[in-house]
Amino acid sequence: MFGTNLLDRRSKPERIADQAWEHLLSAVSYAGDSVRDTARAARQNSGEFADGASDLVGSAADEARRRASLAFDALAGRQPALPWTLLIGAALAGAAIGWAVGSAARAAGSRDDRAVDDVEFVDVDRPGSPAV
Repeated sequence: MFGTNLLDRRSKPERIADQAWEHLLSAVSYAGDSVRDTARAARQNSGEFADGASDLVGSAADEARRRASLAFDALAGRQPALPWTLLIGAALAGAAIGWAVGSAARAAGSRDDRAVDDVEFVDVDRPGSPAV
């Protein structure tokens, strides 16, 4: 009696019920881990999707607000404001291009002056000139 197992003394239906219970617990535990992992992945994916959607909706809402404001101003008869940043940027770019072209023209002109200084002019009307 001392060497017998208490589980062996139970009836066969009780042992089958215990085994079924253990299998059910292990399946629920495994399924719980799987469901937990799936839920975690779904939560992460939905968070990324929601962030992307909120960025898209936010930018669309900003654009809609801007267009509605422009339409309201147009209906009210207000002229749109001048794009000062664009105008100032274009003026600065034009000034920079003009400065670069002017510097290049001055540099090219100074090189031509040196070449003109090296040329020897001959007077053809003089009787003893080398050109005659």
